[in-house]
Amino acid sequence: MNSLPNELIPKAASFFKVVGDETRMKILCTIATREVCVNDIAEKVEMTKSAVSHQLKLLKDEGLVKARREGKNIFYSLDDQHVADIIAIAFTHIEHKSHGESCCCDDCHCR
Repeated sequence: MNSLPNELIPKAASFFKVVGDETRMKILCTIATREVCVNDIAEKVEMTKSAVSHQLKLLKDEGLVKARREGKNIFYSLDDQHVADIIAIAFTHIEHKSHGESCCCDDCHCR
């Protein structure tokens, strides 16, 4: 990786701090493939609507999710494909690390 401008490092740290919360990761995974209303997110992650709304605000402030109002409902989705890609790469990395040193699957590529 090439040298990054110093102003990007705190922004990246903030990004990973927000994404690093288990509850927020559950929310991101819930909305990773489609737009979902707050009520459905709350049901899926087994939290109150108020608690989910608080977490969604943090995710929105960080630029990870976007919202769309339809009547009384607010629907959330990932802000862009980069967010989905980062989550997918994280899960691929985690799975790869669980395979062990001798794994030769497509993700691990024999050493």
